[in-house]
Amino acid sequence: MPKIKEIERTPNPDAMRFVLGEPLTNGVTRSFENSEEAEHDELAKSLFDIEHVINVYYVDKYITVTQDGNAVWSELLRKLAPPIREAKPQLDLTEDEEVHATKEVRDTDDPRLQQINQMLDEQVRPYLLADGGGLKILGLDGNRLKVHYQGACGTCPTATSGTLYAIESMVKRIDPEIQVISV
Repeated sequence: MPKIKEIERTPNPDAMRFVLGEPLTNGVTRSFENSEEAEHDELAKSLFDIEHVINVYYVDKYITVTQDGNAVWSELLRKLAPPIREAKPQLDLTEDEEVHATKEVRDTDDPRLQQINQMLDEQVRPYLLADGGGLKILGLDGNRLKVHYQGACGTCPTATSGTLYAIESMVKRIDPEIQVISV
């Protein structure tokens, strides 16, 4: 049973990050955008059963819960804490192969996509994780790189503006013609 050590605000006012005393997963990232996706995940399902929860993202000792903006955090936190405390560590999970990039991106022979994914792994995803979220590459359509924000980043106003522009400027070092769009 994980102990909640801290509850942290994220740059997204609609998301909170729970820091646990012990790992929930062994480096495996889980990202759910609705209750249907969480149907087979006991923790995520129990969190989606709480009114106003719209996103659950967790990895290692961190769980980020995003609400719809219609709840008062002090009240919602009291409802979120029990299922998080009751969660069982899932140290035998295998990574969802498409959590950071689609199969198309992972299997590509396009050196630009390979470089972009590596750059995101090294220079962007660790910072997004620190803010309670992540980033998935959906694909490269011509010169348009499609990305999808996860966790707290999914509905964060700064993700779709400042962070997106920062990612695009890094990507332009790989190929100046690429435009990054968030979907």
